[in-house]
Amino acid sequence: MPWHPRERAALTDALGAAGPGSPTCCDGWRTEHLAAHIVLRERDPLTAAGIVVPLLAERTERVTQQTGDAATAPQAWAELLDQVRQGPPRWSPLRLAGDDVQLLELFVHTEDVRRGRGPTTARVLPPAERTALWRRLKLLGRSLYQDSPVGVVLAAEDLPGQGTRVRRSPMPESPAHDVVVRGPVGELVLHAFGRSAVAQVEVVGHPDAVASMDALRPRQG
Repeated sequence: MPWHPRERAALTDALGAAGPGSPTCCDGWRTEHLAAHIVLRERDPLTAAGIVVPLLAERTERVTQQTGDAATAPQAWAELLDQVRQGPPRWSPLRLAGDDVQLLELFVHTEDVRRGRGPTTARVLPPAERTALWRRLKLLGRSLYQDSPVGVVLAAEDLPGQGTRVRRSPMPESPAHDVVVRGPVGELVLHAFGRSAVAQVEVVGHPDAVASMDALRPRQG
């Protein structure tokens, strides 16, 4: 069973509840810009290319801002939200994309909306969705933590016995060479994707190693 349709529904619900003009966890984006990002990613390949091609990034951000800014009136917002709900059109390659491409994207942005206005209760995810998120996180973890100054082990508290090293220490001879980031798998996803300020995780290790990780990914409070 694919889980990204559930996250799409959750994202649409979160956007609808927040309305346009609400803050998100994405710097510089209100809810209308985040919704525009989802729609452009799935319906405008040229603009979406800037998500992964640095030379096109400035244009992508400009179009995202313009599209969002034009969608704050009730009718325009409803139309943009409907496009988020519908997902990729039939001609889009993303129409056939499964959890491997869509799950983490939609999960993280759902939480960007939910937590943009301040602390909120973490959702209780079905066990199979947690497993699907964990599978993707293990595959992408090395790239997501490639800038870490210390080694990183992720430990999923809601998946008993599940832990994985995603970064080897660049200084293994140092006593402050590793941290363990511990929490529910959804919170680990948020930490890995740079949402450490809202991720409900515990970072454990030598104080100097923890400080190094927190300097890279600051935690709330």
